[in-house]
Amino acid sequence: MSKLFSNTVTDVRVTMADSRGVRMQTSNMIEFVSENARWLAASFLLLFASTFGQTLFIGLSGGEIRETYGLSNGAFGAWYMVVTLSSAAVLSVLGSVLDTRPLQAVLLWTILLLATGAAAVGFSNNLVVLICGLFLLRLFGQGMIIHASFTALGRWFNEKRGRATALSVMGFNAGEAILPLAFVAFASGLGWQAMWIAVAIFLVICVLPITLVLVRVERSPVGAKTADIICSRRHWTRRDALRDPCFYLLSLGLLAPVAIASAVFFHQSHLAKERGWEAHVFASSITVYAVVAVISVLLAGALIDRFGSLKILPLHLLPLAVGCWVLASVEGPWSIFAFMALYAVAEPCSLALSGTIWPQIYGTRHLGAIRAVQAAALSVFSAVGPGLAGILIDLGIPLERQIRVMGWYCLLITPFLFRAAKLVAERETA
Repeated sequence: MSKLFSNTVTDVRVTMADSRGVRMQTSNMIEFVSENARWLAASFLLLFASTFGQTLFIGLSGGEIRETYGLSNGAFGAWYMVVTLSSAAVLSVLGSVLDTRPLQAVLLWTILLLATGAAAVGFSNNLVVLICGLFLLRLFGQGMIIHASFTALGRWFNEKRGRATALSVMGFNAGEAILPLAFVAFASGLGWQAMWIAVAIFLVICVLPITLVLVRVERSPVGAKTADIICSRRHWTRRDALRDPCFYLLSLGLLAPVAIASAVFFHQSHLAKERGWEAHVFASSITVYAVVAVISVLLAGALIDRFGSLKILPLHLLPLAVGCWVLASVEGPWSIFAFMALYAVAEPCSLALSGTIWPQIYGTRHLGAIRAVQAAALSVFSAVGPGLAGILIDLGIPLERQIRVMGWYCLLITPFLFRAAKLVAERETA
């Protein structure tokens, strides 16, 4: 009896300790958010607005654009690839402006030019104007606005960079959950071009003034004390980082989700038509993605702060591999929902890692220039996915078979990520 009583007391103490730990973590999170609401909100809003330049959002107009301008899957994919590669080339040079110019000024022009791209697509009456609009959407939506947000986060936060990045990345999730559904709902009545004009107005009237007010005050980071910051002993230049083999190995892992998702999202109408799915299936599946992604990104931020980016990174592609195999093998509509759920585990983690790992390894002094290369590579991967997939579709290679190969890539790159993470850890602790 005494032993039973002792065990019961022990269990109660453990439960009370766990309860206090949960309350403490919740209290710490609330305190962190309240103290840094201005900067977290700014980054959240920028990443929310970046949805307008993402393939996921542009792809919603893909069928209408091909029909309006008489383009095949391969032709439209090729044009999209050219536009995105061109924007990547410009971004690799333009991105370093964040090291020399005030953030507020950079964001002013970034949002205005993103709005200009949306307006160009909305008012386009020929292929040239459309291509120019897509170029601006990709350069300042997919590229510059994300680059500015992550670069600012890397400089604003140090000790709790993983948590800050995770909370900000929820802007992606919110945008991907809300904006595609809104576009589909209103475009059916207003038309796809009118919706792009509405996007331009929203950016100028809402996003621009709010962002400029939020970033008006600079934040000074506090020192790192947690386990996630290995913290480079020197501030690497871009030239030094590009000579580091680990930069490329880690990039191959971080960029995989965007290449895979871009191919699937860009050719969503083709996949839906081949499998006889309703038009709203893809838009509905994004809601599943958003719900899972919110949980995933918060968990990723906590894990990064506790264990470090280098320990989390090698594992984050495995759920995406499974998602690709399910989507490739199952023709029922539920397969896209399963893919979205598993993609929602990998992609937010990849984004959180992308926001923490580069300042951790290479320092912050030249972060704008280094991240510009990474952002340009992100654009390249997002271009290669849709462009190559479209060409292969025209050559008779089913999209399902391509998606299966993407899954194998995620699995086969994992050992190389373990090796790169180990090399960086050994170098920084030597």
